[in-house]
Amino acid sequence: MTTTTVYAALLRGINVGGRRKVPMADLREVATGLGWRDVRTHLASGNLVFTAETTPPAELAAALEAALAARFGFPVRCLVRTGAELAATVRARPYPVADEQPTRVLVYFLDAPPDGERLAALDASAFAPEEFRVLGREIHAWYPDGQGRSRLADALGRALDNRVHTSRNWRTVTTLAEWTA
Repeated sequence: MTTTTVYAALLRGINVGGRRKVPMADLREVATGLGWRDVRTHLASGNLVFTAETTPPAELAAALEAALAARFGFPVRCLVRTGAELAATVRARPYPVADEQPTRVLVYFLDAPPDGERLAALDASAFAPEEFRVLGREIHAWYPDGQGRSRLADALGRALDNRVHTSRNWRTVTTLAEWTA
């Protein structure tokens, strides 16, 4: 008997500023074409939930990246997490304020743990009251004044440019965790 798992795919850099458009209906169609079931999307920013045969998430991400490149003609980097992994992310919540201000807490999802030397080079005190914490392949960041003009967000982006990564606000993380439970 084949076992299945519920996954969330997080697409990086689509539908931003009118560029790299991937309509969610087309994304669902691509996922269904890969044989994935119970396909649904959340928002227009590249959040896909699906059920598939239990497969290493990196293999699912590679399959989705190839299918998206073939369909749209441009590369789209993807990260895939299991429902269990998303549940662990929610349980690990280092910023309890996330429940009251879910758009001010971001989780950066990475393909591998971040480069410790690059992050150590960031003087965390220079970004106060903003802060971040590394938890495995994720970085949780607190932006009390929002991410829009954050110097920490820019610095983290530069420190992570050697990793596949994408971020989601806490509201989206908890929604995806619920959908994949």
